[in-house]
Amino acid sequence: MATSARKLKAVSKSRTNGNGRDFDVHDLGLAEAGRKRIEWADKQMPVLRRLRERFAKELPLKGQRMGACLHITCETANLLRTLKAGGAEVIACASNPLSTQDDVAAALVDQYGIPTFAIHGEDRDTYYAHLRAVLERRPTITMDDGADLVSLLHTEFANQADDVKASMEETTTGVIRLRAMAKDGALKIPVVAVNDAQTKHLFDNRYGTGQSTLDGIIRATGVLIAGSVVVVAGYGYCGRGIASRARGLGADVVVTEVDPIRALEAAMDGFRVMKMIDAAKVGDIFITATG
Repeated sequence: MATSARKLKAVSKSRTNGNGRDFDVHDLGLAEAGRKRIEWADKQMPVLRRLRERFAKELPLKGQRMGACLHITCETANLLRTLKAGGAEVIACASNPLSTQDDVAAALVDQYGIPTFAIHGEDRDTYYAHLRAVLERRPTITMDDGADLVSLLHTEFANQADDVKASMEETTTGVIRLRAMAKDGALKIPVVAVNDAQTKHLFDNRYGTGQSTLDGIIRATGVLIAGSVVVVAGYGYCGRGIASRARGLGADVVVTEVDPIRALEAAMDGFRVMKMIDAAKVGDIFITATG
C-alpha cells in the first residue's frame, strides 16, 4: 500500500453525519460534485440501473449488512446504491487509496446515506483503520477487491467469520490469495470469484483495463504512445486488452509471457514475443499485466 506524504486522521477520530452514522471522507463539501459525477456514470450503466429498479421492488438483500472494500469511484458508487436499494445496509471503504474520488466518497455519505471510509492518498495506517471500521460493523456479506478485507476478517476479526455468509472477490490477485487460503484449509467462508466470470474477463479486464491503463500512463507522463516500444508482461485478458489498445495508438508492442500457449497466441495476434531480459533492452514503456 502506497504511503502518502499527507498525514490523515485515522478512523478512530471519524466524523458523524446528521443521521448519526460514522464516516471518514476528505470533505463533505464535495458531495454535490460527487452526486453529479455518480449520476453521469449511472447513465452509462443501463443494466445496473435496471437491476436497481428491480431490487427496489423485490428487496432481495433485506436484513443483510454488506461490507464493501472497493475502488470508491462513480461506477462502484452506483453498485453500492443498487445494493442499498435491494434492502441491504451498506458500509464501504476504499480498496485502493490512489483511485478514491473524494467527491464520490462525500456524495455516498451525504447524498445516499452510505457510511464510507475513503480518502484519496490515505496512508497505510488510515487504510487499515478504514478496513477495521467496516468489519467493526459486523457485515453478514463482504465484497472485496484484493482480499485485504477477507484477510483481516480471518486474522484480527476471526471471531466474526461465522457470522459472514459469503464474500465476493474482484481481482486475479485476490483470487490467488484466497485459493491459497482454501488449499491450506484456512478459508472459513465461501467466496464467489467474480474475476472468473466471462463478462468480467471481457468487459472489465480486457476492454476496461486495456483502455484505462493507457489512459493513466498518458495522463501521468504525457508520453507519446505512437512510435514507442510498449512491453506488456502477461497475455491474459488484461494483457490482451492493453496490447490491443497500445497497437491501436501506434505502438510497437512486445509481449512477454511464461505460458507457451498464451505466448503463441500473442504471436499469432501479430505481436513480437520475447523474454523479459531481451525486452528490457528495447522497451520504452513497461506494463505488468499479470497476477
